[in-house]
Amino acid sequence: MTAAGPVPGAKTEARRVRSLPQLGLLIGGLVLLVAVAVLSIGIGARAVPPAEVLRALFAYRGTEEHVIVRDVRAPRALLAIAVGAALAVAGALIQTTVRNPLAEPGILGVTAGAGFAITLGAGLGLAAGQGGQLGWAIVGSVIAALLVAAVGRGSPLRLVLTGVALTAVLNGVGLGLRLTHPEVFDVYRFWSVGSLAAREQAPLAVPLTAIGLSLLGALLLSRSLNALALGENVAQTLGAGVGRVRGLALLLITVLSGAATAIAGPILFVGLIVPHLVRKPAAGSVPWLILYTMVLGPILLLVADIGSRVLLPTGEVPVAIVTAFLGGPMLIWAVRRYGAGSL
Repeated sequence: MTAAGPVPGAKTEARRVRSLPQLGLLIGGLVLLVAVAVLSIGIGARAVPPAEVLRALFAYRGTEEHVIVRDVRAPRALLAIAVGAALAVAGALIQTTVRNPLAEPGILGVTAGAGFAITLGAGLGLAAGQGGQLGWAIVGSVIAALLVAAVGRGSPLRLVLTGVALTAVLNGVGLGLRLTHPEVFDVYRFWSVGSLAAREQAPLAVPLTAIGLSLLGALLLSRSLNALALGENVAQTLGAGVGRVRGLALLLITVLSGAATAIAGPILFVGLIVPHLVRKPAAGSVPWLILYTMVLGPILLLVADIGSRVLLPTGEVPVAIVTAFLGGPMLIWAVRRYGAGSL
């Protein structure tokens, strides 16, 4: 008698069974995202009950509350969802590509590069309109990423230190430009600290489209990144083009970071916090990691935006300050967990 061979499709069926809990968690995250978005829309100077928020969205009657929901708060919530997803997925991509758990667009200087480029473009009169700001932001992100990669090559810890140093330099130079030419940069002062306030009225079609296409590209690239996450030698053995995959990942990171910065200004730590929170349920799968960050990133930024509105009774705190307050302890935890020697 010969031993029975493996049942056709058994491995596929087992893989599907293992994916059921992950799928359930993803659906739960989407439900939570909807709930947090409705809560965020209802919070403000004039509170709107969740039931009235839903009526304003799906049974619009033109009342004052419905106008506030439709014209101000719903676009702001959509903005938070897009920016949160962009920054979180960019963080997941950069951590996977450089295999550094401390990597994040803000920490590695990518966000600062985008912000400085927009400020410089404004001073030269070349950053007008959606396309101009997005173009300058992407160019700044690419240059910053290449510079940090060149200086910090060979050491993940050196990579982080280089990014932090570049961020400090660019922020200082940008502040100097704004102070010496106030008539040119006055309109950009409110933007220089990441915030969602008053951004919902700006034309956002171009950057939101860029974010949507880049998120789709991240999902399509995630399977190739699965191999890269195992190391260059393993990836080459599996037939993955390491150079091509890294180049595409860098392009997606810069577009996501640049578009998010062009919309809301520099917001740090979202790309650091979210991938760490979902790494365990993703169980080493980059596609699941991307999907989870795509959902949890908007939830985190919506919660931070709610906090920015309720922390002060007389006004709003920029959302970047809230994310920094959350991200600082997360960075300390990551350093203590992984240690400089293993980075």
